[in-house]
Amino acid sequence: MNHLPKFVQLKEVGPRDGLQNEKKWISTADKIAWINMLSDSGVEEIEYTSFVNPKMIPALSDAREVGRQIKRNPKVVYSALVPNMKGLEFALDAGIDAASVFMSASESHNQKNINKTIDATYPVLDEVIREAKQAGKRITGYVSTVFDCPYEGKITPDQVLRVCENLFASGADDLSLGDTIGTAVPTQVEQLLDVLMKHYPKDKLILHFHDTRGMAIANIMTAMHLGIHRFDSTVGGLGGCPYAPGAAGNVATNDVLYLLHGLGIKTGIDEMKIQNAGIFIQNKLGKTLPSRSLAYFANAQ
Repeated sequence: MNHLPKFVQLKEVGPRDGLQNEKKWISTADKIAWINMLSDSGVEEIEYTSFVNPKMIPALSDAREVGRQIKRNPKVVYSALVPNMKGLEFALDAGIDAASVFMSASESHNQKNINKTIDATYPVLDEVIREAKQAGKRITGYVSTVFDCPYEGKITPDQVLRVCENLFASGADDLSLGDTIGTAVPTQVEQLLDVLMKHYPKDKLILHFHDTRGMAIANIMTAMHLGIHRFDSTVGGLGGCPYAPGAAGNVATNDVLYLLHGLGIKTGIDEMKIQNAGIFIQNKLGKTLPSRSLAYFANAQ
């Protein structure tokens, strides 16, 4: 295990990727209280909302109010998903520290998710990235369906590489590679990273696993053995994609922390505070979240 990273950075995306697919409305006050709990946990970055059209993602229609009212920890980067120039305008007004843009490696998923071809998406994101950079914001590019697509099946590493090349050329600082439907296995992770790491430094790559088939932890272990030390996760395993039928939530922050801390890998995150944040949002949603670590913690109370 000596070649595993000594430190792993987890970006908490629960307030955005976790809540976006929830049918039950979480009040603005509860969102703020939850984000404030996460801000006090040691997490270095929280993706706290999305500035997409509220008609598309009603669960996050209070994005500006949340951004203006959260208690900001100076040690935390507060980022948000930004689809276009209008979204960027609202995001900057709400005081984001960093912006995330998004597209898919799969043509079909890109059409479903963004209503544009891949080629037509580049100019839109290029403008957003350019303006956000001029405003002094760091940019993460999300690339969805990097392993499998719900409409097209297997996606090749070369398809992913072409999208990555364009996003980096536009000025993205780093890329988050998404197993959007949660079907990847470790060999696919190896194959993709083998291609991408020949072109880009490992610290520019973030892995974003959903846990539909229970492979997320195995895939994280594989990625760490290959030198990756940045991952996205959500408290409790919240999440899902409106345009990826059957996709489960993201890998649970609680479970990843149990793994990392058990391996002696530092994160700077207080595991107990994450568990308490999980109990909080689980109670507000009125349902049991999929995190095994959270379930153990809740039953022990």
